[in-house]
Amino acid sequence: MSLRNKSRDASRVRAQRALAHNKQSRVCLVPTLLVLLLTAAMLGSFGIRDLAGAFTFPGRLAGAVLVAVAFTSFLGATALADHWLWRTFPSSGLVALLGAFAAFVANMLFFFELLSDADSIGYKVLFGALTMGSAWAVFAVWRTLAVIPAPKRVATALLATTVVALGNFGYQSLYLPSQREVWPVIKLTAKEPVMSPDRKAFSVPVEITLENHGDLSFDVLGTQFHAMGQRVPLSPKDQLRQQWRAEARQWTTLERSNPLSRREMHQPGDLVEAQPWMRYGEPISANDTVTTQVVVQLPKDTPYDQVVFYATAHITRKDRVAVERLEANGYSWNSSKAPRWLKQQKDSDSLIYKSRLHENNAIDERTRDPRYVTVYWQFGLHGANIMEIISKEGGKDESQKVTQDRYGLRIVESGPVAQTLWDIKSRL
Repeated sequence: MSLRNKSRDASRVRAQRALAHNKQSRVCLVPTLLVLLLTAAMLGSFGIRDLAGAFTFPGRLAGAVLVAVAFTSFLGATALADHWLWRTFPSSGLVALLGAFAAFVANMLFFFELLSDADSIGYKVLFGALTMGSAWAVFAVWRTLAVIPAPKRVATALLATTVVALGNFGYQSLYLPSQREVWPVIKLTAKEPVMSPDRKAFSVPVEITLENHGDLSFDVLGTQFHAMGQRVPLSPKDQLRQQWRAEARQWTTLERSNPLSRREMHQPGDLVEAQPWMRYGEPISANDTVTTQVVVQLPKDTPYDQVVFYATAHITRKDRVAVERLEANGYSWNSSKAPRWLKQQKDSDSLIYKSRLHENNAIDERTRDPRYVTVYWQFGLHGANIMEIISKEGGKDESQKVTQDRYGLRIVESGPVAQTLWDIKSRL
C-alpha cells in the first residue's frame, strides 16, 4: 500500500514538473517570438524603402540584404513556434537558431550604425533592446535543441550569415567613402567683341562651359559669373620693396591676380558685371556638358587696362542628398530670419533661399533630424558671392567636413581669366 502511494506521489511530482516546465517554456517563447517578429518588421520596413528608393546601387543592395535578413528572422520565428509547440518538422530548431542568429548580427550592426549617425534616441533604444533580445533568443533556442546538429554545418551556416552582413557593412562604411570622385570642370572663353550701333560701347560675349566627365549627377544650388575691370599701370622700373610688400598684403583680401613682376601695379578692381549663368535647382547629368553665354558691356572710353572673368558653381551630389525646390526666405536687411552675423555685414547685402534636404537612404532619412540648406547670395563692391550652410531647423550648423562628405556639397570655380582691353579693342 505504501509502495502504491509512493508511486502516485512520484507521478504527481513528475506531472507538476512537466507542467511547470511547459509553462516556463511558453513564457520564454512569447518574448523570443516578439523579438524575432519585431526585428523582421523593422528591418523589412527599412529594406523595402531602400530597395525601392535608395539613390545608389549599394543603397539598394543594402535594402535587399535587409529584406533577406527580415525574411530569415520571420522564418526563424515560424520555425521557433513549431519547434517549441508542435515539432512538426525535425529541422525547425536549426532554422529557428539561424533566424535568431541572423537577427542578432543585423540588429547589432544596425545599432552601431545608429550610434554613429542617428539623432533619434527612440531608434537607438529600440535597436539596443533588439540586439540584447536577439542575443538572448540565440541562447534560448540553442539550449532547447535536443539534438545538436553537425558542428561543421552549423559553423558554415553561421559563418555565411556573418560574412554577408559584415561584407555589406564594410562595403557601405569603408569602401564607398574612399572612392575617387571626378568633379565637373568650368571653362571660360571670351568670344569676338561686338561694337554697339552708336559706337560708344562694346560687348564681350563670354562662353561658359561646364563639363561633367564623371558618372555622378549633381543639383545646382547657385551659380555666379562676374567681371572685374582693373587698372594695371606699368612702372618703368621695379617698385620699392616696402611698396611691393604693402600691395602683396592685399592679395589675400581682394579677388585679384598675384603679379609675378614688381613692375605691375595692380589696383583694386571694380565690378562691371555680375549675374547667374544657370538657374538654381537645375540638374547636371552624368557625362553631360552645359554651355551658356553671358555678355559683358563696357564703354569704348573705359579707363580699365584689363577685364577679368570669374565663374563659380555651387552643387550637390545627387547620390548623397536630394534637394527640394529652393524658396526665397528673406533678405539680410529686413528679415527676422537672417542670422546676426549676416546683419552685421555693412559692405554687402544678401538674398536668402532655403530648402529641405533628404538623405539618400531610408535609415538616415527616418533616424536623423531633418536638415535644411540655406543659400546666401551676397552682393558687394567686389562681386557676388554664394554661401551655403546646412543645419537642423533652429539648430547648429554642420561642419564643413560633414557638409562635403555626407551631403556632397561642392564648389567648382574657374578664373581669373584676364583679357587686356587693348587686345579686345584691336578686334573691333
